Amino acid sequence: MRIGRSQRFDQARPFVALGIAVAAWFAAPTAFKAAVRASFFEMTAPVAAAASYANDLQRFWALRLHSKDELIEAGRDMARLNASYTLSVQQNGELESEIARLQALLKMPPIEGFHFEHSRVVRRDFSSWWQRMVIRKGSDYGIPVGAPVVYSGGVVGRVAEVHAYTSVVQLTSDPGLRIAAVVDGDTRPISYQGGDNQVFGAPRGIIEFVPLDVYASATVPKRLATSGLGGVYPPGLTIGRITHVESSADGLFKTGEVELDPRISELTEVTVLVRDNPG
Repeated sequence: MRIGRSQRFDQARPFVALGIAVAAWFAAPTAFKAAVRASFFEMTAPVAAAASYANDLQRFWALRLHSKDELIEAGRDMARLNASYTLSVQQNGELESEIARLQALLKMPPIEGFHFEHSRVVRRDFSSWWQRMVIRKGSDYGIPVGAPVVYSGGVVGRVAEVHAYTSVVQLTSDPGLRIAAVVDGDTRPISYQGGDNQVFGAPRGIIEFVPLDVYASATVPKRLATSGLGGVYPPGLTIGRITHVESSADGLFKTGEVELDPRISELTEVTVLVRDNPG
């Protein structure tokens, strides 16, 4: 049975419409694309945020089912942690007072401060192209683009996009993220960049411009920390562990691999560092 010309056109019509739509999208101005993308994100954000709140509620009722003995033991552990943190806060206050005294004595400018914005993680988006997460705070809490994001283990990443009440965080495992770093015990800056990570693989990164006298291996790793250069991250925050270094092609420096904390892909809450007096 032969198919008529009109019938063939009817079958191809969806593909023609799709091709026209794709061509129109690529021909559209960049500002229009950005506006459409932001509008789509804002429309879909309530769905992801609602799912995040539902998960928190589910976790709350799941905890209510624990026995009294488990709750008592958890309370004891919490009391020990509170006592330890209270002592740390006191020591931190004394150190800050000493720093302020020395700054006044030496007439040094004060160190820029941060305040903390804690936020729950709404969604994680891991692929071969990017590594990022969406958090449950945005411009409604004064989150700025470029703000560093941390957790108890060190650096999570930085804020890449800010919307009305959500923000997109670019993780340290993202190939597009670069950080000025130093090896623990050394002051010479090196360059860190997120690696080519697999979807279900362990998060990793790479380092460049490593001095030739720096050595590290899987059995004797070196801690990699932020240098404070660039004005984004405070110095001394942990990025990961250097597990391998080798000479670069030009022989002037070394390159290496960095093992990131696997908890980065499982975080449920992070902290955004917001500058008190942004310049």
